[in-house]
Amino acid sequence: MAITRRPLLTATAAGTLLCALWFVPTANATGETGAAAGAPGRTSVIDATGTDGTTLANTGTGIDTTPYLIGGMAFLGMGAGFVTYSARRAGPLPAR
Repeated sequence: MAITRRPLLTATAAGTLLCALWFVPTANATGETGAAAGAPGRTSVIDATGTDGTTLANTGTGIDTTPYLIGGMAFLGMGAGFVTYSARRAGPLPAR
């Protein structure tokens, strides 16, 4: 019984690792000047100053997440397909 579950556990562990690595940021987070890539200059930023003198960052309009969603759904579909294929290939489980 434990032998039949081993491939499923291995696939689950590999999928979990890949999902965790998906969110690791790249090392190229800043440009050559030390500012964030694509960030506007300091003169064009409208600062929101807090009561303690800190300022909030200008986040802009955000990034387009559509490619990430499409890619994530594609990988999720491929993973589900592989799990289904493996389950069908292994055949039915023996009766208890």
